[in-house]
Amino acid sequence: MPLALLALAIGAFGIGTTEFVIMGLLPEVASDYGVSIPTAGYLVTGYALGVMFGAPLMTVLGTRVPRKRMLMLLMGLFIVGNLLSALAPVFSVMLIGRVVASLAHGAFFGIGSVVAAGLVAPHKKAGAIAMMFTGLTVANVVGVPLGTLIGQTAGWRVTFAVVAVLGVVGLAGVAKLVPDVPRAEGVRLRHEVAAFKNAQVLLAMAMTVLGFGGVFAAITYIAPMMTHVAGFADGSVTWLLVLFGLGMVGGNLVGGRFADRALMPMLYISLGALSVVLALFTLTAHDKIASAVTVVLIGALGFATVPPLQKRVLDHAHGAPTLASAVNIGAFNLGNALSAWLGGVVIAAGYGYTAPNWVGAVLAAAALVLAVLSAALERRGSAPAPVVAGSVPTEQRAAVHH
Repeated sequence: MPLALLALAIGAFGIGTTEFVIMGLLPEVASDYGVSIPTAGYLVTGYALGVMFGAPLMTVLGTRVPRKRMLMLLMGLFIVGNLLSALAPVFSVMLIGRVVASLAHGAFFGIGSVVAAGLVAPHKKAGAIAMMFTGLTVANVVGVPLGTLIGQTAGWRVTFAVVAVLGVVGLAGVAKLVPDVPRAEGVRLRHEVAAFKNAQVLLAMAMTVLGFGGVFAAITYIAPMMTHVAGFADGSVTWLLVLFGLGMVGGNLVGGRFADRALMPMLYISLGALSVVLALFTLTAHDKIASAVTVVLIGALGFATVPPLQKRVLDHAHGAPTLASAVNIGAFNLGNALSAWLGGVVIAAGYGYTAPNWVGAVLAAAALVLAVLSAALERRGSAPAPVVAGSVPTEQRAAVHH
């Protein structure tokens, strides 16, 4: 794997850290600004919305910019956003800083996926994408717990300053290691938008929303589930999230490796197993050891779907993949927001803290149904045209490459 993937992974590590570390620092931020915890929660919501809307916006703005330069500009935006958060004198300025940083998120992963896939041979594309996303998964194991510890001991502003420094390292890495990738000749914005007319691209994005939504339906409410149902102490939630992050790292690498060999079977297995494990979580959540193992499996199976789904979008938007790739990153955040809301609905309805697991199981099962439908449509589209008696076909249809 080229060293350029390391630079992309470092950028992904910084982005993953700033996205999730705020969740562990909300009490400190709320106290410092004199706002309530729910109000401080807007820092999470604002970031997620910034990713959803920023992914297509920044990608469209960068259609005429070479991909390496655009990656550098996005890292610059990320640095500015985190510095603004670290220095913000009032809460509203910090919220603006969070939104500014989030604008880089979707486009960086979207454009970075295209660049990563272009750095390797065709049969290694999913592995290259997984290597970049390793930065995001490792952030949940190392960056978020360490950032939370720094914030709780030295102050939350120091955490965001450190994340800004990570952005500087990522920017330097992209500048030094990522080769100049010329823009595809003749590709214009209308070509990028045209990719959304492809049913397979839309189905892959829907699988992203539902499949990863299944993961966050459960993980969003892991703290009350583990403390009130499994009986863990409040301080145990941190290392449970580390276990979840370790599962993400392993699942991401396995998903990337096997997606290059058999993409659709990898999706069938990961989505099917994810649905089953989430359903079983309603039972295993009542036992400490079983619940800890389940948390690892959810992280592994959930992130095993990321490289194959991202590669599938690239494959079917092959003529102009950048916008579709970035929007698919936004689809992950849409799934997170949707599932967190649905999980809150079933808890508020009185079904208990394990009820979101059933929501997640249904979402993952729906993603599996879409995967089967997608493969069926693909087989139909790649079937040879019927031969009329007495005629000779002039060409054969090429089988669609997974």
